[in-house]
Amino acid sequence: MGDEQAVRVMVVDDHPIWREGVARDLTDRGCEVVATAPDGPAAVRIATAVRPDVVLMDLNLGATSGVDAIGEIMGRLPDTRILVLSASGEHADVLEAVKAGATGYLVKSAGVDELLDAVRRTARGVAVFTPGLAGLVLGEFRRMADAPARPQGGAGGDVPVPALTERETEVLRLVAKGLTAKQIGERLVVSHRTVESHIQNTLRKLQLHNRSQLVRYAIEQGLADD
Repeated sequence: MGDEQAVRVMVVDDHPIWREGVARDLTDRGCEVVATAPDGPAAVRIATAVRPDVVLMDLNLGATSGVDAIGEIMGRLPDTRILVLSASGEHADVLEAVKAGATGYLVKSAGVDELLDAVRRTARGVAVFTPGLAGLVLGEFRRMADAPARPQGGAGGDVPVPALTERETEVLRLVAKGLTAKQIGERLVVSHRTVESHIQNTLRKLQLHNRSQLVRYAIEQGLADD
Protein backbone atom coordinates (compact mmCIF):
# COMPACT_ATOMS: atom_id res chain seq x y z
CA MET A 1 0.00 0.00 0.00
CA GLY A 2 1.43 3.31 -1.10
CA ASP A 3 0.96 5.21 2.16
CA GLU A 4 2.41 2.42 4.30
CA GLN A 5 5.79 3.20 5.81
CA ALA A 6 8.53 0.83 4.70
CA VAL A 7 9.29 -1.84 7.28
CA ARG A 8 12.95 -1.93 8.33
CA VAL A 9 14.01 -5.59 8.09
CA MET A 10 17.12 -7.54 8.97
CA VAL A 11 17.59 -10.98 7.36
CA VAL A 12 19.51 -13.68 9.25
CA ASP A 13 20.44 -16.91 7.46
CA ASP A 14 23.68 -18.90 7.13
CA HIS A 15 23.13 -19.63 3.42
CA PRO A 16 24.38 -16.60 1.42
CA ILE A 17 22.30 -17.27 -1.70
CA TRP A 18 19.09 -17.71 0.28
CA ARG A 19 19.87 -14.73 2.54
CA GLU A 20 20.57 -12.35 -0.31
CA GLY A 21 17.65 -13.67 -2.34
CA VAL A 22 15.17 -13.03 0.48
CA ALA A 23 16.68 -9.58 1.07
CA ARG A 24 16.31 -8.76 -2.62
CA ASP A 25 12.70 -10.00 -2.78
CA LEU A 26 11.72 -7.88 0.23
CA THR A 27 13.51 -4.81 -1.14
CA ASP A 28 11.79 -5.19 -4.52
CA ARG A 29 8.42 -5.19 -2.71
CA GLY A 30 8.96 -2.05 -0.68
CA CYS A 31 10.69 -3.16 2.52
CA GLU A 32 13.89 -1.50 3.68
CA VAL A 33 16.43 -4.24 4.32
CA VAL A 34 18.80 -2.50 6.72
CA ALA A 35 21.18 -5.43 7.31
CA THR A 36 21.85 -9.13 6.87
CA ALA A 37 23.74 -11.55 9.11
CA PRO A 38 25.10 -15.10 8.66
CA ASP A 39 24.95 -16.34 12.26
CA GLY A 40 23.61 -15.71 15.74
CA PRO A 41 26.42 -13.61 17.26
CA ALA A 42 26.53 -11.36 14.19
CA ALA A 43 22.73 -11.05 14.27
CA VAL A 44 22.76 -9.89 17.90
CA ARG A 45 25.60 -7.43 17.30
CA ILE A 46 24.20 -5.94 14.09
CA ALA A 47 20.58 -5.83 15.29
CA THR A 48 21.68 -3.91 18.38
CA ALA A 49 23.38 -1.37 16.12
CA VAL A 50 20.72 -0.91 13.41
CA ARG A 51 17.57 -1.57 15.51
CA PRO A 52 15.32 -3.06 12.79
CA ASP A 53 11.54 -3.24 13.03
CA VAL A 54 11.59 -6.94 12.15
CA VAL A 55 14.32 -9.58 12.27
CA LEU A 56 13.66 -12.39 9.80
CA MET A 57 15.46 -15.23 11.55
CA ASP A 58 16.47 -18.73 10.48
CA LEU A 59 16.87 -21.23 13.33
CA ASN A 60 19.62 -23.43 11.91
CA LEU A 61 22.64 -21.13 11.78
CA GLY A 62 25.43 -23.69 11.60
CA ALA A 63 27.34 -23.76 14.87
CA THR A 64 25.01 -21.26 16.54
CA SER A 65 21.36 -21.42 17.54
CA GLY A 66 18.74 -19.08 16.17
CA VAL A 67 16.73 -19.58 19.37
CA ASP A 68 19.63 -18.27 21.48
CA ALA A 69 19.95 -15.26 19.17
CA ILE A 70 16.22 -14.56 19.50
CA GLY A 71 16.50 -14.50 23.28
CA GLU A 72 19.51 -12.18 23.20
CA ILE A 73 17.95 -9.78 20.71
CA MET A 74 14.71 -9.60 22.67
CA GLY A 75 16.69 -8.92 25.83
CA ARG A 76 18.39 -5.95 24.17
CA LEU A 77 15.64 -4.74 21.84
CA PRO A 78 12.24 -5.58 23.37
CA ASP A 79 10.40 -3.46 20.76
CA THR A 80 11.89 -5.35 17.82
CA ARG A 81 9.70 -8.13 16.36
CA ILE A 82 11.19 -11.45 15.31
CA LEU A 83 9.67 -13.58 12.57
CA VAL A 84 11.22 -17.02 12.19
CA LEU A 85 11.66 -18.28 8.63
CA SER A 86 12.86 -21.87 8.91
CA ALA A 87 12.98 -25.08 6.90
CA SER A 88 11.82 -26.87 10.06
CA GLY A 89 8.18 -27.22 10.94
CA GLU A 90 8.93 -29.40 13.96
CA HIS A 91 6.69 -28.57 16.88
CA ALA A 92 9.60 -28.41 19.33
CA ASP A 93 11.37 -25.82 17.17
CA VAL A 94 8.24 -23.69 16.89
CA LEU A 95 7.59 -23.71 20.64
CA GLU A 96 11.23 -22.98 21.52
CA ALA A 97 11.28 -20.01 19.16
CA VAL A 98 8.05 -18.54 20.53
CA LYS A 99 9.11 -19.04 24.14
CA ALA A 100 12.38 -17.25 23.35
CA GLY A 101 10.38 -14.24 22.10
CA ALA A 102 9.57 -14.78 18.41
CA THR A 103 6.33 -13.10 17.32
CA GLY A 104 5.61 -15.55 14.50
CA TYR A 105 6.89 -18.55 12.56
CA LEU A 106 6.85 -19.39 8.85
CA VAL A 107 8.34 -22.37 7.07
CA LYS A 108 10.50 -21.70 4.02
CA SER A 109 7.92 -23.11 1.64
CA ALA A 110 6.02 -19.81 2.04
CA GLY A 111 5.68 -17.75 -1.14
CA VAL A 112 7.16 -14.29 -1.53
CA ASP A 113 3.79 -12.52 -1.22
CA GLU A 114 2.96 -14.54 1.88
CA LEU A 115 6.34 -13.64 3.37
CA LEU A 116 5.91 -9.95 2.59
CA ASP A 117 2.47 -9.91 4.20
CA ALA A 118 3.85 -11.74 7.25
CA VAL A 119 6.71 -9.25 7.64
CA ARG A 120 4.33 -6.28 7.50
CA ARG A 121 1.91 -7.85 9.96
CA THR A 122 4.75 -8.86 12.29
CA ALA A 123 5.93 -5.24 12.34
CA ARG A 124 2.48 -4.32 13.70
CA GLY A 125 2.78 -6.96 16.43
CA VAL A 126 0.53 -9.55 14.77
CA ALA A 127 1.44 -13.18 15.48
CA VAL A 128 1.78 -14.80 12.04
CA PHE A 129 2.16 -18.56 11.70
CA THR A 130 2.23 -21.10 8.91
CA PRO A 131 -1.25 -22.69 8.90
CA GLY A 132 -1.50 -25.34 11.60
CA LEU A 133 1.20 -23.94 13.85
CA ALA A 134 -0.89 -21.23 15.58
CA GLY A 135 -3.10 -23.87 17.20
CA LEU A 136 -0.01 -25.68 18.44
CA VAL A 137 1.29 -22.56 20.18
CA LEU A 138 -2.10 -21.71 21.66
CA GLY A 139 -2.46 -25.27 22.96
CA GLU A 140 0.96 -25.16 24.61
CA PHE A 141 0.17 -21.86 26.32
CA ARG A 142 -3.07 -23.37 27.60
CA ARG A 143 -1.14 -26.33 29.00
CA MET A 144 1.37 -24.03 30.70
CA ALA A 145 -1.42 -21.90 32.14
CA ASP A 146 -3.03 -25.01 33.64
CA ALA A 147 0.22 -26.13 35.30
CA PRO A 148 0.38 -25.79 39.14
CA ALA A 149 3.29 -23.33 39.15
CA ARG A 150 2.18 -20.04 37.59
CA PRO A 151 4.83 -17.36 37.09
CA GLN A 152 2.34 -14.48 36.85
CA GLY A 153 1.29 -12.89 40.10
CA GLY A 154 4.39 -13.31 42.29
CA ALA A 155 4.07 -14.37 45.92
CA GLY A 156 0.47 -15.14 46.73
CA GLY A 157 -0.67 -13.92 43.31
CA ASP A 158 -1.55 -10.49 44.71
CA VAL A 159 0.33 -8.30 42.24
CA PRO A 160 -2.24 -5.79 40.89
CA VAL A 161 -3.20 -6.17 37.23
CA PRO A 162 -3.22 -2.92 35.19
CA ALA A 163 -6.77 -1.72 34.52
CA LEU A 164 -7.94 -2.41 30.98
CA THR A 165 -10.96 -0.73 29.44
CA GLU A 166 -14.03 -2.82 28.68
CA ARG A 167 -13.21 -2.76 24.95
CA GLU A 168 -9.54 -3.66 25.54
CA THR A 169 -10.66 -6.65 27.62
CA GLU A 170 -13.12 -7.66 24.92
CA VAL A 171 -10.40 -7.50 22.26
CA LEU A 172 -7.98 -9.41 24.51
CA ARG A 173 -10.56 -12.17 24.93
CA LEU A 174 -10.85 -12.56 21.16
CA VAL A 175 -7.06 -12.45 20.66
CA ALA A 176 -6.77 -15.30 23.15
CA LYS A 177 -9.25 -17.32 21.08
CA GLY A 178 -6.94 -17.00 18.07
CA LEU A 179 -8.85 -14.42 16.01
CA THR A 180 -6.95 -12.03 13.75
CA ALA A 181 -7.36 -8.26 13.96
CA LYS A 182 -9.55 -8.36 10.83
CA GLN A 183 -11.79 -11.06 12.31
CA ILE A 184 -12.05 -9.18 15.61
CA GLY A 185 -12.92 -5.98 13.75
CA GLU A 186 -15.68 -7.74 11.83
CA ARG A 187 -17.10 -9.19 15.05
CA LEU A 188 -16.99 -5.88 16.94
CA VAL A 189 -17.94 -3.79 13.87
CA VAL A 190 -14.80 -1.64 14.01
CA SER A 191 -11.83 -1.26 11.68
CA HIS A 192 -8.84 -3.59 12.01
CA ARG A 193 -6.69 -0.49 12.70
CA THR A 194 -8.85 0.27 15.74
CA VAL A 195 -8.36 -3.31 16.91
CA GLU A 196 -4.59 -3.01 16.44
CA SER A 197 -4.65 0.21 18.47
CA HIS A 198 -6.43 -1.55 21.34
CA ILE A 199 -3.91 -4.40 21.17
CA GLN A 200 -0.93 -2.03 21.28
CA ASN A 201 -2.44 -0.15 24.24
CA THR A 202 -2.97 -3.43 26.06
CA LEU A 203 0.60 -4.55 25.36
CA ARG A 204 1.92 -1.30 26.82
CA LYS A 205 -0.28 -1.50 29.91
CA LEU A 206 0.73 -5.09 30.62
CA GLN A 207 4.38 -4.47 29.71
CA LEU A 208 4.34 -7.30 27.18
CA HIS A 209 6.20 -7.35 23.87
CA ASN A 210 4.21 -9.42 21.40
CA ARG A 211 0.96 -11.25 20.66
CA SER A 212 2.28 -14.58 21.90
CA GLN A 213 2.91 -13.16 25.36
CA LEU A 214 -0.49 -11.46 25.24
CA VAL A 215 -2.25 -14.74 24.44
CA ARG A 216 -0.46 -16.47 27.28
CA TYR A 217 -1.43 -13.69 29.70
CA ALA A 218 -5.08 -13.86 28.62
CA ILE A 219 -5.19 -17.63 29.06
CA GLU A 220 -3.60 -17.39 32.51
CA GLN A 221 -6.27 -14.86 33.47
CA GLY A 222 -9.01 -17.22 32.23
CA LEU A 223 -10.18 -14.84 29.50
CA ALA A 224 -10.02 -17.48 26.77
CA ASP A 225 -12.56 -19.61 28.65
CA ASP A 226 -15.29 -16.95 28.78
